[in-house]
Order: sequence, then C-alpha cells, then structure tokens
Amino acid sequence: MNLISRYIIRQMAVMALYALLAFLVLYSFFEVMDEVGNLGKGGYGGVKMAQYVLMQMPARAYELMPLAVLIGGLISLSQLASGSELTVMKASGLNIKKLLLILAKFGLIFALATVALGEWVAPKLSQRAENLKTAAINGKLTAGNTGLWLKEKNNIINVREMLPDKTLLGVKVWQHNEQYELVQVVEAEAAVLNTDGSWQLKNVRHSMIYNDHIEVKTEAEQRWETAINSKLMDVLLVDPDQMSVSELTTYIAHLKDNHQQTQAYSIAWWRKVMYPIAALVMVLVAYAFTPQTTRHGNIGLKLFGGICLGLAFHFAGRLFGFTSQLYGVPPFLAGTLPTVIFAIGAVYLIGKHEKR
Repeated sequence: MNLISRYIIRQMAVMALYALLAFLVLYSFFEVMDEVGNLGKGGYGGVKMAQYVLMQMPARAYELMPLAVLIGGLISLSQLASGSELTVMKASGLNIKKLLLILAKFGLIFALATVALGEWVAPKLSQRAENLKTAAINGKLTAGNTGLWLKEKNNIINVREMLPDKTLLGVKVWQHNEQYELVQVVEAEAAVLNTDGSWQLKNVRHSMIYNDHIEVKTEAEQRWETAINSKLMDVLLVDPDQMSVSELTTYIAHLKDNHQQTQAYSIAWWRKVMYPIAALVMVLVAYAFTPQTTRHGNIGLKLFGGICLGLAFHFAGRLFGFTSQLYGVPPFLAGTLPTVIFAIGAVYLIGKHEKR
C-alpha cells in the first residue's frame, strides 16, 4: 500500500469513526431518555441503566456502520476535492481504477468490522443487556450464561433458551419441601406456553427423591400449572434483527422442519448477509456524490444530499422488509434489493462523472 493509499484510507477511516461516534452518542441519548421511565422499578437504577445502554452500543454500531461509512467518506472526499488534493492526485497518475481500488480497501475494512459486530459481538451483548434489564426490574428471576433462573413457591426453575416462537428449550425444575429438602427433579426437553398460562412440557423425566431410593418415570407430555407468564419469559426472546447469520440459519431450518412460516426470518437472513456488502456500496455512493472540483456545483448541497440518501438507505431496509411480508415478495429480493439499487445508482453516477 503506497503513501497515497494510506493517506486516503486514513482520512476516510477517521471521518467514518467520528461519524459513527456521533451517531452512537445521539442514539444513546435517546435510549437513556426512553429508559428513564423504568428507573426505580425493582432494582433497575442508574448503574443498571448505564450498563444496559453501553451493552446495546455494539448493536447500534452494527446498524449504523454503512451510514457512518457513507458520511465519513463524503466528508473526507469532499475535503480532498475542496483542497484540490483529489485533482493533484489524479494529475499525478491516480486513475479511476486505482482510486476505486483504494476506496474498496477502505470499504473492506469496515465490512469486516460489520461482520465481526453482527456475528459475534452485538447478538451476545444485546441479549445480555435485555437479560440484565428484565432481571433487574423483575426481582424474582436471574438471567445469565446458563439461561433464565426463576423462583416460584417451592420450585427453582431453569430455562436454557427461548426460541422466537416462544418454545422453551432445556427446562429443569427442582422442587423442595418446607425444610428445603430436594424432593423431585423434573426435566423436559421442551415446553410451550399455553393460552391459559400453563406450560405444556414435552419429553418429561421425573426423578422423585425418597429417603432410601429414587424413582424415575418418563412422560411424552405433561401440563404444568405455573404463575410464570409469557411476558416474564420474554427476557430470553431474541429479536431476529439481533440474531447472527448462523443463529438465523439454524432457526429457519427448525421452522421448516415444523412446517412454519419462515419469510420474516429469511428476510432478516438475507439482510444480514448483504449488510457488510452495504458498507462497500456506501463507499461508491460517497464517491458518486463527491464533487470532482470546487467549480462543479455546491459542495455543501451535494454533501447534504448524500447524507439524506444514507438516511434513506438506513430506514428503507426496515420499511421494505415489513412491506415485503405484506405483499409476499421473495426473501432474496426483499433482503438484497435496497443494496443492489444503491450499488447500480452509484456505478451510474460514477460513470457520468468520468465521462465529463
């Protein structure tokens, strides 16, 4: 990588990070305002709220990465153009192919950062943040790496995982008597929440503990009365947009095996796959909206137009996902079309620039 490449990439990366930081501060402020109403509920105080907001930041950074790349690229390239540095570089032998290669390297850095955030960092921290908040507000439950722990009368309950269709996986119940002696252990492979508030346990194993022996019996299904409702269990529920590609792949396969609708999750899967590519596309959009010289139009106006376009992309993806479910648009098109449209538009505008 030569000096010019390093200089351009450094300038763009610094501006993109500044833009990302500014958006994160803004989003965090609104999130704090939204959480103020929950302060004082149970053990949810200022410290817990700060932890919750901080743990949600990687998810926000993942969502805002393409927008930050666009704005950072626009600002830095506009500064290079206004200072005639871009013109000097082109006069020194930097042709369009070499420049686009440099921009692609910059986009690739942020695309890889998007993958890392979306696959490994954001999903885990977002789930922990929701667990922390719900556990603090509802004092009778504890959430952690081993799932959800609840105390109800003489029962201590552990649920390992909750699928988006609210199927509970890995249910264990320890029952004790008034002397806190363990009298029975109930293990269920899965459970569903009935409309009347009870749980329908599946593939159940009972271990009754007596003074001199243990009796074990199994049942295919068992209805279990409990006061633990669906709303309280939502602490384990993960939004599709917060799931990684691997988690979405597994869950889509589960839905297909059970002959259930998969469109919403398939759209989320395709959006996740395309999101790192969107970071690369936003670099092209940034260059397409960069005035080549200070004489070609108003720099501030073009910069504003590019930022508005980035915001449109940020919100259009979600809107298109919702509307596509209503009209039965194939998940592949719903997840990829916004990025493809922006990519085609950027290539077209760059081609017009170079013909001048």
